[in-house]
Amino acid sequence: MRTLILSILFVVLASAADAAESPQVRQQLAKAITSTGDEQATIITTLADSGSALVRDVFNAWPRDGVFLYTDPQGTVIPVLLDSEKDSTDKAKATRIDTGEFLKDSTNTPIKFAASELKPVDTTSKLRKTIKNTLDLLALANPDPAQRISAVMKLGLAQKTANLGTLQARLGKETDKKVHKALEEAIALMQLKDPSSAVQVASIKKLASVNSISSLDLITKLTTDPQTDPTVLKAAQAATSSIKAYIQGVNFFGTIFRGLSLGSILLVVALGLSITFGLMGVINMAHGEIMVVGAYTVYIVQCIFGAGLELSPFRIPIKLPGLHLTGPAFECYFIVALPVAFLTAAIVGIALERTVIRFLYKRPLESLLATWGVSQVLQQLYRLIFGAANVQVNSPSWLSGNFTISDVIFGYNRVFVIGFAILIVIGTWLLLSKTPLGLLIRAVMQNRNMAACMGVRTERVNMLTFGFGSGLAGLAGAFLSQIGNVGPSLGQSYIVDCFMTVVLGGVGSIFGTVCSAVGIGVVDQSLQQLLLNPVMGKIIVLAGIILFLQWRPAGIFVTKSRSLEG
Repeated sequence: MRTLILSILFVVLASAADAAESPQVRQQLAKAITSTGDEQATIITTLADSGSALVRDVFNAWPRDGVFLYTDPQGTVIPVLLDSEKDSTDKAKATRIDTGEFLKDSTNTPIKFAASELKPVDTTSKLRKTIKNTLDLLALANPDPAQRISAVMKLGLAQKTANLGTLQARLGKETDKKVHKALEEAIALMQLKDPSSAVQVASIKKLASVNSISSLDLITKLTTDPQTDPTVLKAAQAATSSIKAYIQGVNFFGTIFRGLSLGSILLVVALGLSITFGLMGVINMAHGEIMVVGAYTVYIVQCIFGAGLELSPFRIPIKLPGLHLTGPAFECYFIVALPVAFLTAAIVGIALERTVIRFLYKRPLESLLATWGVSQVLQQLYRLIFGAANVQVNSPSWLSGNFTISDVIFGYNRVFVIGFAILIVIGTWLLLSKTPLGLLIRAVMQNRNMAACMGVRTERVNMLTFGFGSGLAGLAGAFLSQIGNVGPSLGQSYIVDCFMTVVLGGVGSIFGTVCSAVGIGVVDQSLQQLLLNPVMGKIIVLAGIILFLQWRPAGIFVTKSRSLEG
């Protein structure tokens, strides 16, 4: 493990050495390594203002025995780093910290060393503490604003007044608004320890004005300290109330967002079922396995964009060549995978309808048993083709990470599923209400015999409707591949939630499915926030749905349908 850590550090150090560093910084850094006592600590502390990446990397390597001393034939002690590239004898070139050049012998040939042949620079607990403090201060000059904010808040919460001057000096230089705000907050956090009551009151008011959640514990501590000045106590109590109210607002909007995202996931996975079950009246227990078709399609497209894929279903080797794309070109695979997942799942659904479902219309019990059997067959088929273990689907970078608005965290994938669900609902509504196919679907679902008498090819409409519902299930599987594991049992995790959402909303009502999904998501997240127990929250939601269906068996929106009438 130590060797691995040092190797990683050496790669970083090598890249840092290549960068143009100030000769003065290099000389000062070398002097810090070779000096001792208070002089050494002073030089190390001085380097905190350098902003040098080399200083940061050397100080990270030093406590891990990654910096060495070499004594040349003239007796001069030279601090060096070993290069990351080693030869067959496990030796590497040594780079001088004071010049950035390789150590060379009399023939001007770079000298190679094994790590065991050089003496690591000694450290003490006091020296390591000094280096750590310097690294914290050095991070204030990091080019990444997020790293600077992290370093600033770390210093502020430490409340070491010795660093107050450094932060105040940095405040005048900082140009990034977010970092500037973090500096003001960190300075106020430090000033909570100021002996002057006036300064403490001013810092408390400042923290309250910026809604500093991280300062709540420190300010609350002042309200419980019997030695707190009355004016400070009054300000602290007001600030505590203000920040707690702000936290409640953050939790409220965070819960709403999480509820909407959960409701969107339920909507995406249940919308296809609302077509096949709600409109057509087919109890399709294989709906979850059709979702898995979409998820595995995303996996296959990802592999084709990458290094390719080798499968051996029924011991028949199949090799799909890869495009070996990288960077933004590779990350477009998910955009390509979405329509492919829809078409693949639709084809599987049409095949299911033509071979099984079409013989079982008006026979709900038989269709339930038959599709359950199909779901078992499909699960085994997935295991034979892809294996029993989950496959790895990597999210593109534009679906990873999050952004924050007023301390409410919005995950990119959650925002995407909300927008994705809205688009699917709008597309489904347009198809059913604004297109000739939608008109035929509604006619067949309302009265199949009458539609047939009017010349509508009902079997063809049934096939297309089932294919469309299955395609929506494939889109759901495509998105689920971005937020969870993809395996043969993925569909079983959602089939109960799908039926629960469709039944609660009202069988046959797309709008009811939308309301049901969003309602379940928001109530579930609200209960989890109140009870602080996700399992208990889900149990209460399920019990509430059962009781509601006892009172209103047709769901929230009752739809008069003749879908099973022949």
